[in-house]
Amino acid sequence: MALTSLVKLNATSSQFIAQNPFNQRRRSPSLLATRRFSLPIRASSSSYADELVKTAKSIASPGRGILAIDESNATCGKRLASIGLDNTEAHRQAYRQLLLTTPGLGEYISGAILFEETLYQSTTDGKKFVDCLRDENIVPGIKVDKGLSPLPGSNNESWCQGLDGLASRSAEYYKQGARFAKWRTVVSVPCGPSALAVKEAAWGLARYAAISQDNGLVPIVEPEILLDGDHSIDRTLEVAERVWAEVFYYLAQSNVLFEGILLKPSMVTPGAEHKEKASPETIAEYTLTMLRRRVPPAVPGIMFLSGGQSEVEATLNLNAMNQSPNPWHVSFSYARALQNSVLKTWQGRPENIEAAQKALLIRAKANSLAQLGRYSAKGESEEAKKGMFVKGYTY
Repeated sequence: MALTSLVKLNATSSQFIAQNPFNQRRRSPSLLATRRFSLPIRASSSSYADELVKTAKSIASPGRGILAIDESNATCGKRLASIGLDNTEAHRQAYRQLLLTTPGLGEYISGAILFEETLYQSTTDGKKFVDCLRDENIVPGIKVDKGLSPLPGSNNESWCQGLDGLASRSAEYYKQGARFAKWRTVVSVPCGPSALAVKEAAWGLARYAAISQDNGLVPIVEPEILLDGDHSIDRTLEVAERVWAEVFYYLAQSNVLFEGILLKPSMVTPGAEHKEKASPETIAEYTLTMLRRRVPPAVPGIMFLSGGQSEVEATLNLNAMNQSPNPWHVSFSYARALQNSVLKTWQGRPENIEAAQKALLIRAKANSLAQLGRYSAKGESEEAKKGMFVKGYTY
C-alpha cells in the first residue's frame, strides 16, 4: 500500500514547515514567520491507492500530456460559433469525435479531460468515446466541478462549486470508465488575492481531491492564477507561492495521497497587460523556482495549463522548463493551445476532418517534443503565434 507523502521543507525535521502564506514581503527576515504542524505518516484510506499511483504514472509518461476538452456546453458553443456552427449536441459530438478518433493520438496524449456529456457519448458508429481513448492508451478523465460563483465577503472574487454530491457522481464516473478528475478554481492577482479567497480555493481543492481518491479517480489539483492584470512576474511569483503553500497544507490535512495526484498550475508569467513581456527562459526560471519551493517530489506530474497563451508561446515555455531534469514529469494539459488550429482547419465540414486531425497531431507532437526539451518553433505558422488571452475568460 502506497503511503501518504509529507511535505518536508526542512530536512532535519519531521514536521511540515511552511512560510506564512499571508506574508507578502517574503524577502524580509522579520516577516519570515513559520508555522509547524505535526502530520503523522498514514496509509491512504482509499482502497484504490495502488491504482491511483499507477494511473498517475501512466498519465505522467515521457513525451505525453493531457488534451483538455472539458469545456461546458456553453463554452463549447462559443468555440463552435467561431466557425459558424450552432450549439447543438450533434455538433458538439461531431467535434469531439474528430478529436477523440484521431489516429495515433496516443503517441503524444496520455489523458483526455471530458465534459460529462462527452463521457457518456459514443461515435456516430456507436463506439463509446471512452473506448476510443482506451484503444489509443489514453486515460479518460472527467471535469467534476460545477463552475465558479461569487464569494461573499471577498474582494469581488470567486469560489468553486461542486462538493455536494461529488462522492456519488465520482463513483458513477468511475463506472463509466473515467480514471482521473479535474476541478478548476481561480485566484485573481488584481483582486488581492484576499486571504479568504486563497483559503477557500485551497480547502475546496483538498476536499475534492480526497473525495476523488476515495472513489478511484486521480485528482488534478488546479488553482489557476489568472493572467488578468498589469502586475509584474515577481508579483505573480509571490501570489503563486502563497497559494500553493496553502493548497499543500490542506491536501496534507485531508490525508490526500501525493503520489496519486496531478497538478495543473499556471505558468509564472507577468500579467497579460504588463508592459514588459517575459522570455520563455525567464518564465521557466520563475515557474520552476515556485515549484521547487512548494511542490514535494512525491507528486508524479505537473501538467501546465496554457491560460490564453498562443499555441507557440505555451509550447516554447514548456520546452524551456524541460532543458534540465526536474523531480516531476513537467508536461501540458492544454485546451485552446491544442484545439485552436484544429477548429479553424475543420470549419465544421466533413471533408476537412482528416486535415483537422493532422493539425491536432502537429500541435500534440510539438508539445510532446517540448515535454522532452526538444522543441523548436522553426516553421510554425503565424496563426499559431497569435495570443488567445480573453479578459475575464470563463469556461
